[in-house]
Amino acid sequence: MRTHYCGQLNAQTIGQEVTLCGWAHRRRDHGGVIFIDLRDRQGLAQVVCDPDRPEMFKIAETIRNEYCLKITGKVRARPAGSTNPNIASGEVEILCHEIEVLNPSITPPFQLDDENLSETVRLTNRVLDLRRPQMQKNMQLRYRTAMAFRRYLDQAGFIDIETPMLTKSTPEGARDYLVPSRVNDGQFFALPQSPQLFKQLLMIAGFDRYYQIVKCFRDEDLRADRQPEFTQVDIETSFLNESEIISIMEDLIRTVFKEAIGADLPNPFPRLPYAEAMRRYGSDKPDLRVTLELTEITDAVKDVPFKVFANVANSENGRVAALRVPGGASMTRGEIDGYTEFVGIYGAKGLAYIKVNDVHQPNETGLQSPIVKNLTETALTTILTRTGAQSGDLIFFCADKTKVVNDALGALRVKLGHEKGFVNGNAWEPLWVIDFPMFEYDEEDKRWVACHHPFTSPKDEHVDLLATDPGKCLAKAYDLAVNGWELGGGSVRIHRADVQEQVFKALGIGEEEARLKFGFLLDALKYGAPPHGGLAFGLDRIATMMAGAESIRDVIAFPKTQRAQCLLTNAPSEVDEKQLRELHIRLRNVKTDAKAEAKA
Repeated sequence: MRTHYCGQLNAQTIGQEVTLCGWAHRRRDHGGVIFIDLRDRQGLAQVVCDPDRPEMFKIAETIRNEYCLKITGKVRARPAGSTNPNIASGEVEILCHEIEVLNPSITPPFQLDDENLSETVRLTNRVLDLRRPQMQKNMQLRYRTAMAFRRYLDQAGFIDIETPMLTKSTPEGARDYLVPSRVNDGQFFALPQSPQLFKQLLMIAGFDRYYQIVKCFRDEDLRADRQPEFTQVDIETSFLNESEIISIMEDLIRTVFKEAIGADLPNPFPRLPYAEAMRRYGSDKPDLRVTLELTEITDAVKDVPFKVFANVANSENGRVAALRVPGGASMTRGEIDGYTEFVGIYGAKGLAYIKVNDVHQPNETGLQSPIVKNLTETALTTILTRTGAQSGDLIFFCADKTKVVNDALGALRVKLGHEKGFVNGNAWEPLWVIDFPMFEYDEEDKRWVACHHPFTSPKDEHVDLLATDPGKCLAKAYDLAVNGWELGGGSVRIHRADVQEQVFKALGIGEEEARLKFGFLLDALKYGAPPHGGLAFGLDRIATMMAGAESIRDVIAFPKTQRAQCLLTNAPSEVDEKQLRELHIRLRNVKTDAKAEAKA
């Protein structure tokens, strides 16, 4: 039906007769000559309709926005001074010979070039929203990214194997999406949070190198970078150690960024132990574009009269840290109060500060702050030395539980860095975070929980700690962060049944529960399971970052809202009583009328 896409027209096509198909982006009547901007997935083309072809011109007069059109005409150069360098076909236009309305359109609820649309309007009218040029670009970028992953993995000997969508519920992390079984009364499948166990089984089965671009599901609270259903590039390989897996995955992500957007990532990526990342940046996915760093001062304030610092510094899980802001002494009290309010989001009770007016006088003469009089000169000297403070700087302080301090100052570091220009100017800053702890202690449940998942292997030298001191046990785990976003995470897996059983025991999972939930894995590990490991990249997040979008909803064709709803189809929705009966389900806490209750 068509000979070219709109975006394929250029100076080399001048003189050719072409047929285009697309939508009327805009129609303009210029004193007897009608211009139609025709749009397809490749871009825009300007169509000129002259009145010397009366039949064609009469149709052109009826065209309105979003009419689906087929246009035949001759490519010619645009008149001098009317070229448009912002579009691919900006040097040329099409003199229209024939025009056919393939389908008219009712008036759209919004203009497709309106950049101030609410997300609710966009998601409710997602089909039209997807026609917008920016969304077309985003979806094509996502496709190029996925294909770059496939090409690399195919060439590296990985094979694409599908794993089940209906599987066993093993609620160890986020909540599962449950699917009732009609033919097995009272029993449920779960939609997979990850193909984790199946890809391990594929390694035991001898497939050596596996990958899959796969949908996963988690019933959890949503944010800009979360969706109830998301897509990951799932990868697993055998007979490689932790460092070798990282090297392959690093080369993969460098190749993907180069092919998809032409970006050159550094070679090699830096590697940073988890403990150091938390100490310096307060985050296990630090944005290395920001040049600010946290400074540890817990030991320096244990004996100061300022009890807010001293009490925390002497507590078992307390941290006192500082964040130096070069030139920050010029900040107003209003700005400081604003940053204090910001860290409150992360649970911080306050944000102390010192303005360094004269770094050579570590006392109330050279330092301006309500807390200076309650800090010893020794402590102040240590703080100035460790932070590298200079006259004219400002130092923020946070004292609380370690997690609160890390979350609060880590977020403040990024906010200040980008707002005040403390960035290094690099477009992309990738980083491997390694040597994660195996476990973290859940204060509410009073037990150890897995930092990654319970199938992550401990460091060889830490296996004995599983029984004696789980909190000191480090894992063969690694995450890839780029510009403050976690793009992927993985680990070397446990390939011996006895070690897996020790990990379950450390997690408080008894033998009976382990057999019930993971017996199939424990049995498979006993049949000569090879050493294996892998990683999963978040395709949605990678595409979002490459596109410079604010939310992953901008790179997903039909996303859910933060309430896990699809505004286009009005899902989730109620189902009728017959469907519920077939599934052996009766709803609780739902208002029903007397007739519905009688049917039940």
